[in-house]
Amino acid sequence: MLATTAQACGDLDLAEESAQEAFAQALVVWPRTGVPDRPGAWLTQVARNRARDELRRRSALRRRLPLLVTDGFAVGPEAGLDDDRLRLIFTCCHPALSREAQAALTLRLVCGLSTPEVARAFLVSEPTMAARLTRAKKKIATARIPYRAPSPDQLGERVGVVLEVVQLIFTTGHTSPDGPRLLRHDLLDRALDLGRLLHLLMPGDAAVSASLALMLLVSARSSARLSPSGRLLLLSEQDRSQWDTASIEQGIALLVESLRRDAPGRYALQAAIAAVHAEAPSWPSTDWSEIVRLYDLLLAQWPSPVVALNRAVALGMRDGAVVGLSALEPLSTEPALATYPYLSASRADFLRQLGRWTEAASAYEEALALTSNDVERDFLLSRLASVRR
Repeated sequence: MLATTAQACGDLDLAEESAQEAFAQALVVWPRTGVPDRPGAWLTQVARNRARDELRRRSALRRRLPLLVTDGFAVGPEAGLDDDRLRLIFTCCHPALSREAQAALTLRLVCGLSTPEVARAFLVSEPTMAARLTRAKKKIATARIPYRAPSPDQLGERVGVVLEVVQLIFTTGHTSPDGPRLLRHDLLDRALDLGRLLHLLMPGDAAVSASLALMLLVSARSSARLSPSGRLLLLSEQDRSQWDTASIEQGIALLVESLRRDAPGRYALQAAIAAVHAEAPSWPSTDWSEIVRLYDLLLAQWPSPVVALNRAVALGMRDGAVVGLSALEPLSTEPALATYPYLSASRADFLRQLGRWTEAASAYEEALALTSNDVERDFLLSRLASVRR
């Protein structure tokens, strides 16, 4: 709906406002007249009409040229992109914008994440993200970035950031930053849909195949992450018979396909780690040595504080809690992890294993102070209670 309205009016801000007003109008009209046979078409038409009316009222229309409309735009496949979401993503991921702005703008406009949610996805404050989004929209206006798909020869240089965006959407859906739900299936489904569309568009791209493989392997565990009562279940507690074997098989096949085409990149290494977990018949049989080796390769290729944290946890699983704590220690001064609750939660778990109850309780309290998801908070509260006995 947003993509179609943006196509019609050529202004992202106006398209957002018009879409919101269309929903507001539906809340007033539909209770009286009933839901139309094609509610999506009704909403889109109202939004487009509202946007066009607003444009007619703007005396400076000629001066403020449409920002996202291409002359002679025709509905239908364009450079292989026959999905409006992908057109809009590639527009947001224009090279004129910084990588951070590209990803943030796509999450905000394509997926409808709130500014606080986008900020949490990037581990930055809400004011910082709000300013980043504003600058990105101004850059679109200044550069007059068109609403169109890249040509085939441009796909290679543009797909990297698109994959980053799709992974951020997936990660946010896999563990919601806040609210009562652990999973946001709407975002998980959106990310998987986009991953499949990209794979259809670029079947020979190793990174695209690996990215989809990673999402399939991780999402295969979704149904086992909560108990019947809604309690968070760690990998060590999950019933592996509930894992989606079809998704695991498809993910591994895509990973193999990716590795045959090119040396393992970031997504292939992450998918390989997920595959080690997926193929382990039980928690005790997990090959932690292989996981540590893969994290070493990933850290060398993609030096990320979060990757370093995950590697430290894997070391602790392989060599014991003392080693894990030692590996976590240098990360305590890492600015990017200052508001990342999983650092404190990982420390707390190792301290609990060592029977250092007071320190563990303090670390669980730190993690709780940084956690906004209700399911994760309940889990941390239960762990905190267990070390205070």
